[in-house]
This record gives sequence, structure tokens and C-alpha cells, in this order.
Amino acid sequence: QVQLVESGGGLVQPGGSLRLSCAASGSISNRYAMGWYRQTPGKQRELVATIASSGSTNYADFVKGRFTISRDNAKNTVYLQMNSLKPEDTAVYYCNAQCQFITCILGRNYWGQGTQVTVSS
Repeated sequence: QVQLVESGGGLVQPGGSLRLSCAASGSISNRYAMGWYRQTPGKQRELVATIASSGSTNYADFVKGRFTISRDNAKNTVYLQMNSLKPEDTAVYYCNAQCQFITCILGRNYWGQGTQVTVSS
């Protein structure tokens, strides 16, 4: 099974930047789509950004132009570069890996335990 460990969360001021990292066990670049989701108390977990094994990316409208998701195949790590942060970006951010092939059980999802991001002055 895939294990995911997030890091890089913390407290930043509005307009500041932060980079989140998600380290995955084993090789995930050729069979898993990776993504970042976030959740605040009382709300459902929402998609922030995803990146397929092909490199194709997808972003939620509320982060377009501000956040960038990327993959480092050599390190089995995905990143979320967050710029121009707003107070409403405050949430627990979760890393996700989804199997894209039968060989890793198509559709199976794995989640990290989350990292807190707080945007406040």
C-alpha cells in the first residue's frame, strides 16, 4: 500500500507563500494520479489541484493563478507551491494518490494525515 507524508504547513501572512511537500512510498509516477485537497471544520473536503502521471494538471477555480502542483519522479514527491495566500486558504491540506491502472487496483485512493496551513496577520 502507498503511504503519504505531508510537510511544509505552517503560519503565513496574507499575500505570503508556502510550499507543501508530499513524500510517497515506492514509485508512484507511472501509475498514480496525485492531488492536494483541503478541509476546514464543518465543510467537506474539497479539491485544490491534481496532477496525472502524464503530467496533466487541474486546478480548482479559487486557486488558479496562485497555486502550482508539480511532481519530482526521482524523489517520489509531489509539491504544492502556494502564492498570494488569503485567509480563506486556511485549512488542513491533504495529499492524495489514486491508482490509474488495474495493476494497482484501479480507483483505489490513499491519503496522508494532513498538514495545517494558517493564513493570518
